[in-house]
Amino acid sequence: MMKKEYRAEYTPASVNPLRFDPEKCIGCNRCVEACQIDVFLPAGVQGKTPVVVWPGECWYCGACVMECPKPGALELRHPLMNQAAFVDRDSIRKEKMF
Repeated sequence: MMKKEYRAEYTPASVNPLRFDPEKCIGCNRCVEACQIDVFLPAGVQGKTPVVVWPGECWYCGACVMECPKPGALELRHPLMNQAAFVDRDSIRKEKMF
């Protein structure tokens, strides 16, 4: 029987929603199992960060971040148009007066 070898590589996308910190990530692959749409593939080497193969398919649900046992090892960055910024109304009124 002939063995087939597959190789996972980064696929460029206009967004990069997931960022790993290799210093904090322990390579447990819990994020890979938690992802609902299989954006990740486990790393080929145990203890390394998973590979984000399809970053453009991310739903921004945060399941991977919530499943991660190491705080700060995985960061989810929402697109700029989905980021909320709260502004104090009183400070805006004061600026308009001058």
